[in-house]
Amino acid sequence: MKTYKYLFLLLLSISIVGCSDLEEHPVGILSPEGFFSTVDDIQIAVDASLTHAINEEIWGRKLSIALMLRSDMVNLQSTQTRRVEMDTHSITGDNEMVYDPWIRIYLGIAAANNAIAGADDVTADETIKNPVIAQAYFARAFYYFHLVRLFGDIPYLDAPVEGDAAYSINLTPESEVYDNIISDLEFAKTWLPNTVASRAIPSKAAASSYLALVYLTRAGTSDNTYFQKAFDEAKEVIDNKETYELDLDPDFQTLFNADKIDASLEPIFALDYNAVEADDNSYDQICPMTGVSGDEDDGGWSVAVPTMAVYESFEAGDYRRDVSFQTEATIKGALVDYTNFTISGNGSAANQPYIAKYTRYPGQYARGNKRATSHNYSMIRYAEVLLIAAEAGVEIGSPLAVDYINEVRGRARNGGQSTSGGYTEQAFPSSTIPADLTSVTVADVLEERRLELAFECKRWYDIKRRQLGDQVFGASGYEGAKPDWNSAVDYDTPIPNDEIDRNSNLTN
Repeated sequence: MKTYKYLFLLLLSISIVGCSDLEEHPVGILSPEGFFSTVDDIQIAVDASLTHAINEEIWGRKLSIALMLRSDMVNLQSTQTRRVEMDTHSITGDNEMVYDPWIRIYLGIAAANNAIAGADDVTADETIKNPVIAQAYFARAFYYFHLVRLFGDIPYLDAPVEGDAAYSINLTPESEVYDNIISDLEFAKTWLPNTVASRAIPSKAAASSYLALVYLTRAGTSDNTYFQKAFDEAKEVIDNKETYELDLDPDFQTLFNADKIDASLEPIFALDYNAVEADDNSYDQICPMTGVSGDEDDGGWSVAVPTMAVYESFEAGDYRRDVSFQTEATIKGALVDYTNFTISGNGSAANQPYIAKYTRYPGQYARGNKRATSHNYSMIRYAEVLLIAAEAGVEIGSPLAVDYINEVRGRARNGGQSTSGGYTEQAFPSSTIPADLTSVTVADVLEERRLELAFECKRWYDIKRRQLGDQVFGASGYEGAKPDWNSAVDYDTPIPNDEIDRNSNLTN
C-alpha cells in the first residue's frame, strides 16, 4: 500500500494531468494565491478537479472494481487480500482500495475548492464567471456524494486547508454533508448551461439529475419528503429532455461502444477516456479486470466475474443480456462458449459468462489487455433518471411511475447491433421481452435498476440506501451466502487507519 504522510497538506495544492475531453494543462502544482486572474484560470482548476476522477485510483480501477465486488452482481476470481476484503465484506482500514480512492477523491475536492476560492480574485461579470464556478461546485458535490455513501460521516472541507489545521479536522455528520451536496448542486443547476460540447463537462441537466439521485438516496426507505423532491427533480429533467438534448439511445449497445457513444443523447455526465496512458495512472483498466483470461482478443485478467445466477437472472430475449455478458471467446485458436473458458489453462479463468459492457467495443487503447481505452463511462444517464422518477413515483403514488419504467423496458425490446460475445457483429431483432408492466412496485424498480445498470457500479449504492444487505447476501442471493456480512457495520467503509493515526478526530 502506498504511504501518504500528509493527506490534508496535499489538499493545499492541485495536480493537473489527464486524458479526457477536458482541457489539459500540464502546469504542475497550483495554489489559489497568485494564480487566478482570469476565468480561464478558474477553468484550469475545474478541469484539474474532474481529471482526478479518471485516475486508476477512482474510476480507472480501484473504486469502480471495489463497488462491483461489494455488490451482489460480481464475484472475485482472485486471491489478492485487498480484493477479497471487498468481495467478502471484511474490509479493513489498511486496504489500499479504501485508502487510494479516499486520497484521490480529496485531491479532486481540493482542486474544486481552489477553483472556488481562487474565483474571488477574478474580476468578471457573474454571467461569465459563475457558469465556470458552477462546474467546481458540481465537481465537489460529485466527489462528496461518493464519499458520504461510502463512509458516512467524513471530514467536509469547503475551502483550502492551511498549516496545522490539517491535523485537527473533525468528522462532519452525514446529514450535514448531504445538505452541503444539495447546496452545491443547486448552485450548479442555477448557473450551468442547458447543453455542453462534451458530456464530460457538467451541465444543468447533470446537476438536476444528481440532485434527484441525492434526494432518492437521502430518502432511504421511508422519507416521503425526499421521495417527492427526487420525483420532482427527475421529472423536471424528463419534461425538458429536448431542451437538454437528452433521450434514451435506441440501441442499448451504443452506450458501451467507445466509437459511437459521443453521438448518443443518453449520457448526462460521463468520465471520458481517450486512449492515452497519461501520467499519474490517469487511465482505465476495467476492461482487463472484467475480461476473459486467454481470450485472443487481447485477453483479460479474469478478476471480476458474475456468477451463473446473475446471468440467469436476465430473461432470454432481453437485449440487455446480450449486451452485458460475454458468452464466447477465442481461446487457443478455437471459438468456444463460456462452458470452455478454462481451456486457456489460466487458473483464474471461470466457465461462466463474463462482463461484456467494457471489453467488446473499447475503441482505441494505448496498452495491452485493453488498458487505457477510449471509453466514456456514464456516471448518470437518462435511463437512470427515468428509473429515479419511477422509484420515487411509486413511493408518492404517482401514476407516471409505470410509464417511466416501461419506457426503459421498451428500449430493451428494441434489439440492436452487437455480437454474441465473440467477434462477429450481428443484428439482434426486436423482442417481446421484457414486457410492459401494468402496475409497478418498489421491488420492480430496484430489479429494473439491477438489470439496466448492471456492472455500472450502481448496485452497491442501491443495496446500501435500501438496506438490502441481509436479503441479497443471504443463501438465496445471486452469489450465495456471504458469512462475513454484518449489517450493523458493513454498510459503511472504514476510514483509513493511517488517517485516524494522524488525527484521532476521524474515529467513527
